[in-house]
Amino acid sequence: MINTGISNFDAVANFLLLMLIAYPILGSFCWLIGMTCYQFLYAHRITNYKKIDKKHQPFITIMIPAHNEEVMIEDTINYLMNDLNYSNYEVLVTDDGSTDSTPEILKRLMLKYNNLKVIRIEKNQGKAHAFNIGIAFTKGEFILSNDADSIPEPDALWKYMNYFNTSEGQNVAAVTANMDVQNRDTIICKSQTVEFSSIVGIIKRSQVGVFGNMYAYSGANTMYRRNALIDVGLFRQDRATEDISIAWDHQISGWSTVFAPNIIFYMNVPDNLKSLYHQRKRWAKGGTEVWLSNFWKIALHPFKRTRQIAFLVDQTFSIVWSFFYFISLMLFIASLIGFIFTGNLQQVIFLFAMSFVFITFEMIAGIIQLGAALIVDERGRKFKYLLFMPFYSLVYWQVNSFSVVTTFIPAIRTIMGHGQGTWESPKRHRKNT
Repeated sequence: MINTGISNFDAVANFLLLMLIAYPILGSFCWLIGMTCYQFLYAHRITNYKKIDKKHQPFITIMIPAHNEEVMIEDTINYLMNDLNYSNYEVLVTDDGSTDSTPEILKRLMLKYNNLKVIRIEKNQGKAHAFNIGIAFTKGEFILSNDADSIPEPDALWKYMNYFNTSEGQNVAAVTANMDVQNRDTIICKSQTVEFSSIVGIIKRSQVGVFGNMYAYSGANTMYRRNALIDVGLFRQDRATEDISIAWDHQISGWSTVFAPNIIFYMNVPDNLKSLYHQRKRWAKGGTEVWLSNFWKIALHPFKRTRQIAFLVDQTFSIVWSFFYFISLMLFIASLIGFIFTGNLQQVIFLFAMSFVFITFEMIAGIIQLGAALIVDERGRKFKYLLFMPFYSLVYWQVNSFSVVTTFIPAIRTIMGHGQGTWESPKRHRKNT
């Protein structure tokens, strides 16, 4: 009996180890299956929605939470005021304690545009706080969250409203758009073009197509129903990522969410490793916070929360895999150094061979996933970015896994009531023209 128990334990342990090793590969194929379901079961709704009458434009508030955005906010506001094919809207900027020239720029722009409003918050208290304060001053039933360095396509507002205008749209809390990279000067930026087309595009299609909800909104450009924000108590001000936490709050409260791949918006992305790591730390911390906040709500009521079970399982594997990958990488480096110093060339070759096999399978799965995403995305010009898939795989695994590991304890502290919402605006660079 004892030997059988040990054997069963070993079998379970080996199975879990195999699952952790194969998780990224299996995940890629699961998302491919989900994307296929989306294309056949859901995508037709994009073309079959009831288009709103352009004579009756619902009033929209475009809200820009801003902190030290002097580099790009003027270009963004000028675009929103002049280039959108929509007329019944206002732009509301909540200036969250900016210490650069952002306040002066906004004062000048208010003299230029009658439908621009600015709320000044003297002390920096975070994006979620700035958004919550701004909601009290909005006139629109629908609120477009728009980052200071992001711009939607000219027809975006019409397309957003068409999603809310469907028969199912009355229960839609938010519609999130399909992001594209605006600045593509460096290999870091080009690699994020790969990421947003492959990882983000496929995953969001899969989540909406199969489960009818998504793990996270695109905080840089999402249209919210004002009543849905109020219904869940607005944004959580102590969370690292307000867009992830509000998406889960909407799901738990019974609201529906929509991913709109036909609505494109362009965002500025980090162009160096330091900025990228800073961004991914915030994303990783926010994801872990949501996982910790909702784990028992879902695990203890799996039949009530069937749509969220898959998200919970995937996030659990993602966090555990990050620790597994990080520890394995440290052990690999330590073993490699040890074998080099002992002159054990055979072990060094074996380690490199195993690593080569693992990375090869990962890259094959990634390339298949990216290729399918680019086909579905109907933007064939992006196929040239397949060249950056190997760089993405080699660099982003390290950055993302290290981000999860280093922010795990801070995320726990936030859940225990020690979080804070202040933000630091990333260094901006003007977009290419």
